[in-house]
Parts: sequence; structure tokens; C-alpha cells
Amino acid sequence: MIKFLTLLLFPLSSFADTSAVESLDLTDHWVGYAALALFVLAYVLVVVEEFTNFRKSKPVILTAGVIWGLIGWAYTSHGLPHAAEVALRHNLLEYAELFLFLLVAMTYIEAMRERQVFEALKVWLLNKGFTFRQLFWLTGFLAFFISPIADNLTTALIMGAVVMVVGAGNPRFVSIAFVNIVVAANAGGAFSPFGDITTLMVWQKGVLEFNEFFVLFVPSLVNFVIPAAIMHFAIKNESTVNVKAEANIKHGGLVIVGLFIATIVTAVSFHVFLHLPPVMGMMLGLSYLMIAAFFIRRNELMSDDYGFDVFRKVAGAEWDTLLFFFGIILSVGGLGFMGYLALTSEAMYASLGATYANILVGVLSAIVDNIPVMFAVLTMNPEMSQSQWLLVTLTAGVGGSLLSVGSAAGVALMGQSKGLYTFSSHLKWMPVIALGYAASVLTHMWISGISFA
Repeated sequence: MIKFLTLLLFPLSSFADTSAVESLDLTDHWVGYAALALFVLAYVLVVVEEFTNFRKSKPVILTAGVIWGLIGWAYTSHGLPHAAEVALRHNLLEYAELFLFLLVAMTYIEAMRERQVFEALKVWLLNKGFTFRQLFWLTGFLAFFISPIADNLTTALIMGAVVMVVGAGNPRFVSIAFVNIVVAANAGGAFSPFGDITTLMVWQKGVLEFNEFFVLFVPSLVNFVIPAAIMHFAIKNESTVNVKAEANIKHGGLVIVGLFIATIVTAVSFHVFLHLPPVMGMMLGLSYLMIAAFFIRRNELMSDDYGFDVFRKVAGAEWDTLLFFFGIILSVGGLGFMGYLALTSEAMYASLGATYANILVGVLSAIVDNIPVMFAVLTMNPEMSQSQWLLVTLTAGVGGSLLSVGSAAGVALMGQSKGLYTFSSHLKWMPVIALGYAASVLTHMWISGISFA
């Protein structure tokens, strides 16, 4: 019914590609300058969120609204009242697909967290009594292989919790292990459509097919292993504190894990075999969880006044992050509609060439966030081969590891570490991480036959 009403209210022509819309070059207009200044100011507020506690979604949503308001005013003044509307609807459709996809994934992650699936994994690691070096490698590899399925933020927090408990009294180990977890989680997310927001955007845009991402497995592994192998020697091979803890997976926890895997399979199948947007498969997968929740809740209510409620899991999603994406996508889309992304594309891809431009994208991802950077690249849509699109997917995914503020995983662990893992402690290892970054780029270029020419 909702979709039927949507089609009545918003004709299909409204979702046409913005390339068919008459556009104005506002890059030399005061409207463009004002929009650019607002976006920069908003992003400064996003970067300093850790110190101000001013949620990152607030400034970018405000900026998005003002930018599109300015665009609407400029186009109406030039006798093009509907051009901005069509362009805005196009951006809203792109966000809607990303929003619903992430909402389902976050709901599953929240459900698994509540059922203590991740807590059970943490306790298992704590009870094994590994040495510090063993734990360093184990948390790194687990982060690398869990992040392609779960998000890198959740993965980093789980591994970070283990390190904080076992590494109590050894601040040097905690600091180095956190650097390793950030690098591993970001590297693991780069070779899977589900591993990072950037890879998800590339897949949903139809630039790369699901199976094509796995070409990046070896370069991603190189990106993680090289820095880890060097940091390995900075950790003393001592026994960890013997920690004994217990945690049992709650009723239905393993069922939810299985349903999450089934949801991923459904999303991929919708895209590959039915040629439908993968988000439709994810929404179908959400129904799996909703139906399972009914039976889990009924079982729990027999012995408890409060049972498993799937809608509380939806409410527990990272809404600040989801709304932040709205502000970023709409803001970058607005700047692109004004003509700024065309200028950027000309400066980067036409002047530098695809290879150097894509490597630069990774460096920018460490300074800015990789989400607006990748959305900008997708909006610019430069003429590139499949290998080059894989390269920019790799660099945008792993480039954020160069600085602690370059990825959600790094920012989250800085908050979790209680001062043991900081911007400066991560910066000490940046040359080593940069070596891994360069090695991963060269590995992909060698595998794909890309040259610097």
C-alpha cells in the first residue's frame, strides 16, 4: 500500500537520472560559495565531535537542508522550478536504498548483541589464556574475517573489549593491539560488499558485481599483515592475566545468526539472479527476523515479563549514523548538482589519471571520511575500468586506517580505550600502516595488470 501511494505521489519520471535535467553552473555564484563554506564548517563539527559531544548528524542535516534550499532558490530564480526537485528526488532514492539496507543489517547486529552472541565470543577468548602476541594476532585475524559480515565498527568494539580486559595493566599492548584491530577491521571490510559503507555503495550502484569484490581479498590481507608483522616485535611474548568469565548465548541467538546469513544470501540472490535492488532482499530478510522474534518472545514470556522485541532492536540501530549518512549524501549530492564534483573530477581524474587519483582517494579518506569521498567518486562516475573501480574501492576502504580519526573503528576505539589509544599513539605507527597501504595498492595493481602510466 505504501509503495502504491508513493507511485501516485511521486511519478516514475521523478526518479529519472539527473543527467537528463537542465542544470546551472553555480560554482562561481555566491550560492555555490555559501554552500561550500557551510559544508566545510559542518564537517569541521563532525571531526571534533569527540571533544564537543555534538552529534555528527546534526550539522550535516542542517547543511543538507540549507544547500538544497539555496539550490531551489537559484533554480526558481532562473525559471527552472522543477529541475532541482527532480535532482533532489534522485538523491533521496539513493539514500533510501542505503538507509533500508543498513537498517536491516544494524537490526540483526543489535539482535545478536542482545542475545549475547558477541559476548560469548569475547568470553571464549578471555578464558583461553593466550599470550599477548597470540592475542594480538588472534584479535587481528578475527577482526579481519568478522568485519566482512558485520560492520567494522561492531567488530572493532568486540575485539577492543577483549583487549581491554586481558591487557589490563599493560597499556603498551592495548595501544598497539588497538592499532592492529583498526587496520584489520578496515582491511577486512574492503573485500566484501557488506564490510564497509563504501563497498556497499559501490555494489548497490551496480558498478561492481558481488563476486568481483573478492578479487581484493589478497590486497586487503597484505594491508593488514604487513603492519601487524612489524608491530608484532613491539609486543613482549608474555602470558596474559588469567581471566575466568561466563556468558551463554540466549535462546534463539544462533537462529538469528543463521537468519542473518540467510538474509545476506537473499539480498545477493535478488541482485544477481532477479536483477532487483539488493535492498529488497534485505527487507525480505528482516521479515525472517520478525517472524522468528514472535516465537522467541512467546517462549520467553512464559518465564519473564519482558521478552525479545524485534522493534526494540530496530530502535537500537545507530540512528545518529543513519541520519549522518542522510546529511552527507544530500550535501555532497547538492554540491555535485552545483558543479563542484565535475571540477573535482577534472582536477583529479583528467589531470592525474585514474591510478594516481584513486590512490589519492585513499589518502583523503584518512583525513575526511571515506563515505563522502566515495559518494563523490560515484557521483562523478569517471570513465574507469573494472580494475580501477576495484582499486578505488580498496583505497577508500583501507585508507582510513592511516589516522585514528579516518574510520568509525578508530574513533570508537579511542572512546573505549580510556586514553590508552589516542590520535598520537596511532600516529606513531602511521609509517608502518602507510607501508601496508602502499603494498596493498601495488599487490592489486600487479594482480590486475594496472600500470602507473
